[in-house]
Order: sequence, then structure tokens, then C-alpha cells
Amino acid sequence: MNLHVSDLDIDLQLSIFAALMQKTPGLVAVREIGSGRLKYINETGTKMLGTDDFPSLELLLEQHQLGAGKVALGNAFLQDEAVLQERQWHNIQGETFTGLYEEMVFKHGKEQYCFFRISDSQSDRRYRLQLSKELQRFGALFNYASIGIIVANQEGNIILINDFALSQFDYRREELTGQKVEVLIPRRVHDKHIGHRERYNNAPQSRPMGIGLDLFAVRRDGSEFPVEISLSHYSNEEGHFVIAYISNITERKKAEERIERLNNELESMVEERTRQLVQALADLEASKEELTAALSKEKELGDLKSRFVSMASHEFRTPLSTILSSAFLVKHYAAEAEQPVRNKHIQRIVNAVSFLTDTLNDFLSVGKIEEGKLQARYSMFQINDYFQTIIQEMQGIIKESQTISYEHTGGDVCWLDTSLLRHIAMNLLGNAIKFSPPDSTIEMYTTMEDNLFTLMIKDYGIGMSQEDQQHLYERFYRGANVSNIQGTGLGLHIVQKYSELMNGAISCASELGKGTVFTITFPTDPINTP
Repeated sequence: MNLHVSDLDIDLQLSIFAALMQKTPGLVAVREIGSGRLKYINETGTKMLGTDDFPSLELLLEQHQLGAGKVALGNAFLQDEAVLQERQWHNIQGETFTGLYEEMVFKHGKEQYCFFRISDSQSDRRYRLQLSKELQRFGALFNYASIGIIVANQEGNIILINDFALSQFDYRREELTGQKVEVLIPRRVHDKHIGHRERYNNAPQSRPMGIGLDLFAVRRDGSEFPVEISLSHYSNEEGHFVIAYISNITERKKAEERIERLNNELESMVEERTRQLVQALADLEASKEELTAALSKEKELGDLKSRFVSMASHEFRTPLSTILSSAFLVKHYAAEAEQPVRNKHIQRIVNAVSFLTDTLNDFLSVGKIEEGKLQARYSMFQINDYFQTIIQEMQGIIKESQTISYEHTGGDVCWLDTSLLRHIAMNLLGNAIKFSPPDSTIEMYTTMEDNLFTLMIKDYGIGMSQEDQQHLYERFYRGANVSNIQGTGLGLHIVQKYSELMNGAISCASELGKGTVFTITFPTDPINTP
């Protein structure tokens, strides 16, 4: 930029004026009326006059009698009005050209100045022609664009609107020009939009409008349609303006809705197919589990049969041999004096038959448990009398000098299945007798408190190792230290299952060589127990 000023101390306002006028078409200059001194001339003016020397320029302008009120302009100058005149001009080389002269007087501080402009008619025509072409191009881009374009000022008034936007909103141009842009948006968001507009004017930037929101516009008849809006802005001497580019996305929304509907239908189909597949897999898994359970049951039954055959061949052989040999010997002791010997063998026969009966009963019980045929049948009974009777029944199998002590505390009656409880008590007492020495005491305690019945049987026999206690309730399992004592390995398994049928909890504490304690606790509430 090349500025020509006469004083280095020209004020800021003239500097700003010079910057604005530097590229204005034609000669633009300012002279001080009182002194006739040239204060400013633009670069185009120096080229038109052929020099940038201020004295030469002042002399040339003086010859033309310009910018100091000396030209014959009638009363216009005296009235401080702008005047126009077209005439011939010549530059420093003596070349002439035709130009339009414009002059206007203004005051700055206490001084009067004359602002004048000379436009080269030929250059001005070219400029205006170029400007006209540019305006035509702009008009073509603006009015024939396939997108709605609206230009609004800072107050939100519509300044320009193209034909496409008019068609979108079904308005005539004169009906919208000067109106607030809010006339084109739904009334329900007018207040919010005014706030958004004011914030945008405070910090304008080119960006989409309403990011993440569904935007709607309103036609003349009040109908709404979805839109996308992008915003831009520009400024000129008339102020700041906002440009809105508006796209009607109704068809796109319909297409998106169709796609979304298809996606939803597809997702539903996938979900249904997935559900069916999951159900089929679940059914298959259930069938697999049922088949596995059936095979396991079959295997267990096979194992049970195999163990029964194996055990029967072993356990039955001894009592049967005892029965056979005792029966053979009895007939040889016919004399009256030999009666004690006969009684001894008869008792051996009775014991062997009792063992066989108990063994067969254990197998029958296990079979019923496995088949799920056993159910608890509750009844009320007198606790002390019930267990005294059981102790009497056990007298036939106790060893020499063994005793069973019994003590009861708490309530007198109990609500349980007497048949299952009898089997549990006799099994535990039988084990205590079997695994205790002849001269030992077996202790039995019962307690009835707060609808809880507790049975505890304690012996001072051979006891069990910790490893054996881990397998205590498994079928056919027998401890390592009882291999020389008759038994099926089913008793404690049956005790546990019978206890579970009456919702009982069983525990065992044992130590090798010091004895064993079994404790079982049963809930006995007649109201809440079937």
C-alpha cells in the first residue's frame, strides 16, 4: 500500500480513511480549503495524474481549480452539498481523459476540507461492466442454487432470500424481506432461537446449526418439514450479516426411517432366530443333561449291582457259613447237659440271620432312596419312651459289659417321622456298638428346644482318620481301620439321606483311637412342616 500524505502528524481518522480509500476506483483526494494544501491522494489518483510528487500534484490540481472551492459550481459548494460534474482532465504529461468529478465539503476539528473524486469514465465503465457481470454471476449462483439461501442482519431481519428458499417455504419475496427469520421456524422454539441467534452474532463462525438436534422449518401454510442448516457470516460497511443454507431433508428422513424400520425388522428377526436357537440349544443341553443323568443313573445302578454282588458274595458267605456250621453242631449236642453249648450256637445263628436281614434292608433302603420313593411321614411322639424302646431293642447285639447311657433335656414331645428316626438311631447305635470295645459305654443325648430336636450319639471306640471322614457318607465306603469288621458301607449313607428327608443337618467329630460323636439337628415345627 502506497499512501501520500503531506504531514507526518496526520491523525488516526485520516489514516483509517486512507486505508479504506486506497483501492477505490478513480482518483480520491482531500485538500484543506483554507490553505489549499493537499492532505491525501490515493495510489490510483497518482497514476491518473502521472506523478506522486506532492508539490507537482498541488500545482496540477490548482490548475484544474479542484478541491478548494474555486471551480464554478454555483451555490452547491456554499451549501456544503455534494456536486457532480463531467469534464476533460489532463495529467502531468499533458494527456487528457474524460472523467466525472465529485466534490463534498466536510469539517474536521476547526478546519474545513474538501473531499473530491475523479473517475475515469472509460475505466469506470469497465469497472461497472465488470461489477455488473460479477453481480450477474452472483445472481445466478444465488437465485439458481439448488439449496435455500437466506441472508439476515444482526437483528434477525431477512435481507435476501433466493428463489429456491421461496419455493421451499411457499412465500413471495416481498412477504419475507424484512421479516424476522423466526417466521420460518416452529413457534414452540421461537424464544430459544432468539437466544441462539444472539449468541451466534456475538461469536460468529461457519458451522452446522443445531448439531445433534432434529431441526424443523415452517411453510406459509403452517406445515413443518425437517431441515439441515449450515451457517456462515460476512461483514461490510453496512454491518454484520448471517448466511443460512437450508436443505429440505424430508426424503432423506423418509429413507432413513425406511432403513431404520428395515433394521428394526431385521433385528427382530435376528432376535427371534437367536431366541429360537438359544431355546434349541437349551433343549439340546437339557436333553444332553437328561441323557447324561440317565446314563449316570444307569452307571450307578450298574455299580450298585456290581458292588452288591461283590459284597453279597463276601459278606453273605461268613454268616451263611456260621449258620450252616452252627446248625450242624446243634444236632450233635442232644444231651440235656449240653444245652448251654446248643444255646451258644443258636445265638450265633440268630446273630447271623440278623446281620443278613440288616444287610438286605440296607440295600432295599438305598434302592428306595435312589428311586425317590421315600417320603417323610410326620407324627407326634413321646421322646423319652421312644428312645428307651430303641435302647431295649439294641440289647440283643451289644457286646459283653457294654452299656448304653441315655439322657434327655427339654420338651417331652417331638414332631418327626418315627420310622426314619428309628432307623437313624439304630444305625448310629449299631456302629457305636460295633466299633467300641466290650467294656465301653455308649452315650446317647436328646434335646428338644425352640422347635429344634437334637440327637447325639458318642462312643469311645476306634474312631476315624480325617481322610476317612471326607468320604464318610459315600455308598459302600468303609474306613481303612475297619476291614476286619463286618459291614456294608451303606449305613451312614442311609443315615444322611434319611436326615435330609426331614431337613436335618448331620455332623461328625472323630479321632483315631479316641472315639466318634455324631450330632443331628432336626426342625420340628408342626405348623410349618408337612
